This record gives sequence, C-alpha cells and structure tokens, in this order.
Amino acid sequence: MTCEFEDRHGFPPGTNEVRSADHDDQAAARRLAQVTPTPADLVTFYDSIGDVTWADVGNGYFLESASQVLQRLQKDGIVDVGTDRKVHGLVIGSNGGGLAYVAGPDGAVYRTQAASLDEPELDKVADNLRQFLELLEHSLTRFIADGKTGNQ
Repeated sequence: MTCEFEDRHGFPPGTNEVRSADHDDQAAARRLAQVTPTPADLVTFYDSIGDVTWADVGNGYFLESASQVLQRLQKDGIVDVGTDRKVHGLVIGSNGGGLAYVAGPDGAVYRTQAASLDEPELDKVADNLRQFLELLEHSLTRFIADGKTGNQ
C-alpha cells in the first residue's frame, strides 16, 4: 500500500502497521479481562496483536492497544450499548474521522454515529471481532485496489 502512496496522493504515507503484541500488551489484555467483562476473542486478539494503525486507509483505522483501552476505561469508564443502556462496552479504536468502535461484552462491535461518547448512539457493524476485522481487511484491500474504503 505504501509503495505507490506518495505518487497517488502527493505526500508520503504515515504509519500503517499491525504491531505484534509484546509481553506488556499481553499482560494488559489479561488485566483487561480481570477488570471488566471482555469478549474472549478480544483478549485472544490482544495476545497476538499490540495495535493496528492504518493512518492512510481512508480517514484512518486505529485499534488501540490493550493498555490504551485500560487507560480509557480508567479515565472515561465504560460505554453504554444496546437499547436498554444496561449493556456496557469498551472503546477499542476509531476510524480517524472521530467515530469510535466499541466492543460489547457479547463480542459485537459497534460504531458511534457521532464523535462524542457522551450518550452515544451506536450502530452495530459486526456480530463479533472476527467479522469486524474482516471488514477492516476488506477496506484495506479495496483502498489498495482503487483508493476507496468501505463503510466501517
């Protein structure tokens, strides 16, 4: 993706990487699972992947590290998801346009409709983390092919 980026867009690419998890990331994932209901597939993801930064794919796609998710949890608390607002989720990333991605305790992934997390309205974008990651992969593949992304 980055080889032709500057020719196509007229400026050099930013950071675009999937960073492997290190020992600290894995410890943070275990801690996250201890302090709040965390989907098992998210803990498994963080056991291998430290974070994802695709700054140049559309507006960008960012999946935060387990440490960042923990810090946000301590600072801002959990996010209410679902129609009854009694289900709580974790902010796991953003799309670079200000919209946040939230993982519910059942593994579903939601996207905020606006940049604010104060009383957020959420749209379900995937039934589970795997499906969400496949949508991101599709966006990357499409961006490489024609410079466009999907609606994730």
